[in-house]
Amino acid sequence: LVLWEAQFGDFANGAQVVIDQFISAGEHKWGRASGLVMLLPHGFEGQGAEHSSARLERYLQLCSVHNMQVCVPSTPAQMYHLLRRQMVRNCRKPLIVMTPKSLLRHKLCVSTIDDLSKGGFNWVLPEADEIDANKVKRVVICSGKIYYELLEERRLNRIEDVALLRVEQIYPFPGNQLDAELAQYKKTDELIWCQEEPKNQGAWDFVKPRVPAMVSEKWKLGYVGRQPSSAPAVGSAKLHAKEQREIIQLALDSDREIKKRK
Repeated sequence: LVLWEAQFGDFANGAQVVIDQFISAGEHKWGRASGLVMLLPHGFEGQGAEHSSARLERYLQLCSVHNMQVCVPSTPAQMYHLLRRQMVRNCRKPLIVMTPKSLLRHKLCVSTIDDLSKGGFNWVLPEADEIDANKVKRVVICSGKIYYELLEERRLNRIEDVALLRVEQIYPFPGNQLDAELAQYKKTDELIWCQEEPKNQGAWDFVKPRVPAMVSEKWKLGYVGRQPSSAPAVGSAKLHAKEQREIIQLALDSDREIKKRK
């Protein structure tokens, strides 16, 4: 098991030539399989433009014909089963893992011994709380640490009409698994992709055509996240916090249309 870990995800920028030439296309060009794992800290923690993004969008742009995997595990058990899967499966594919630093110490990011010793890696994680599916007015799908911010805000305000689903593997995209989870929410057609990255970055452009193509046609997909930007993040911690707060509130506000809030 070969792992390459960056102190910050953006440290991989200098290796982009190697990634483009060998990691993403090596099997297609030369028939050389690789099981390399790249652990890239990725998450908007208020540390400025240089240390916020591992450029998730770049890796997703390189994805095609099952050449590699791009995952964002959100629990210790998910990380364990993901790395175990990398070794025990009968094929070798590069694995890109987005690993938010704040989840290393987050009070909600925990797993039981049973979680670790049983089961396997889940491409999509279902709603964690006891939310009545018949009362849900909006379903929010997301990846990474923003899930815990949404979860804490929802619990704090006792919001019971918004369900939260986590997409743990972005490529290959888990359309069937996501559709199966969405099937229980029969009283709504409002589906939101929520991300903390700017709209022209992160996974939005990747999931935007895939969700309508792979889930029930009844769902109307919307976006909640930062506005398009040439930089990964702002340089002010106060402005970062303000933006993050607005994203969380907008994603959970199921009684107001997104267009009216923009």
